[in-house]
Amino acid sequence: MRLAVLASAVRLAAASRARLLSSAAFPGVQIEQFPCLRDNYGYLLHDVATGATAAIDTPEVAPILSALSRRGWRLSHVLNTHHHHDHAGGNAELVRLTGCHVVAPAAEAEKIGGVSAAVRGGESFALGALRVDVLDVGGHTLGHVAYHLPDAGVAFVGDALFALGCGRLFEGTAAQAHASLQRLAALPRETVLYCAHEYTLANLAFARAVEPGNAALAARGGEIEKLRAHGLPTVPSTLAVELETNPFLRTGSPLLREHLGISADEADVDVFARLRRMKDAA
Repeated sequence: MRLAVLASAVRLAAASRARLLSSAAFPGVQIEQFPCLRDNYGYLLHDVATGATAAIDTPEVAPILSALSRRGWRLSHVLNTHHHHDHAGGNAELVRLTGCHVVAPAAEAEKIGGVSAAVRGGESFALGALRVDVLDVGGHTLGHVAYHLPDAGVAFVGDALFALGCGRLFEGTAAQAHASLQRLAALPRETVLYCAHEYTLANLAFARAVEPGNAALAARGGEIEKLRAHGLPTVPSTLAVELETNPFLRTGSPLLREHLGISADEADVDVFARLRRMKDAA
């Protein structure tokens, strides 16, 4: 980012009535963020030039419809990151109500159902005037994808990567998930990352435990605690911030390895697998 740009672009409304609603503007794009279910975030992605509007996953229908009404937008697409119910469970009702098209990972299209366009990592498609690149980020589920808008500098990463964490490996292997995170890590450092859950406080506790000497993490931790104390979201993040503080992107960190007693010659993928096992057991 442009952390200054994010700070000025994102308007975080005060808690109770606004319920964590926020808006952000990037080149050619407007994004609405709102809470769904217990700890999910819903997103609307709006192309300013054409009016095309996509819901990134469909965790809960009512908040999506409310956000559309609030902004005066018409839903044209759903972009699913993976097949889990808290990401695709609202598809059928939204298609019935709006006639929108469903874009979903090809490897999970049968599980999701009603898919208009099946996409694979390495492909690109147009959402109105916007270019959307599809990234293979399997691991949490086998066919999980992320959606990267290179011109806007934003990526929707679902459950592949969280603020200070990553998704549990329900279907994939550690090697697959590690390779997926390396694809995300190769994006421009200023990329703004929108993940699907507010898990940051729990992830912070784990990150502090495995890399207590990380000064950037110490500073970020204080900011996170202040946001959550006021009921405000810690999402989105940026790739630059995650590279400095997220242990699952820091498998080569000498500080982390020394603290955990991991030798310098242990492969990054094995360190990742060890961290994932530790987090699962925490």
